[in-house]
This record gives sequence, C-alpha cells and structure tokens, in this order.
Amino acid sequence: MNWDSETQQKFKEMIAKIPVFHRRITESVVTKKAEENAFRRNAGEVGEQDVISAFFSDVPSPFYSMMVRLLEKSGFDYKKYGYPK
Repeated sequence: MNWDSETQQKFKEMIAKIPVFHRRITESVVTKKAEENAFRRNAGEVGEQDVISAFFSDVPSPFYSMMVRLLEKSGFDYKKYGYPK
C-alpha cells in the first residue's frame, strides 16, 4: 500500500530513533498495522492517523513513555487524533 510521503518520512525518522534491538520488529509490526488501519478506512494511502493508531494499539505498556517521546520528536501530532485514550 502507498504511504503519504510526509507520514512515511516521519515514520522512518522515528524508527531510526528506536533502540536497535527493537527496531526491526517495531517497523514490521507497525507497518502492517498501519496499512490495515488505512485499508479499514478505505483510504488510498497510509496516513499519519494510521501510524499513530498502530503505535498506540501495538506497543507494549513498558515502552509507552518512550513511544510518546519519540512520536513527539518525530513530529507526529497524536493528540490531534485523541491519543492517549
């Protein structure tokens, strides 16, 4: 599935900031979930809300605070979509 270019760039920046031993699995899981989210919305591409929703639904609670910091540092506006819930 295609990705919005700005969203994809932010996602790549965020993935690069994740500790190396979690990077590959995080990228794989979040990519899959974000694409599922976009598909469920009948969207033509993965958008910011899809990626944010994927992170908030699939990141284990011990990594929650780190995820929020990284979302902010990467330019994702999760509050715009009602997160955290």
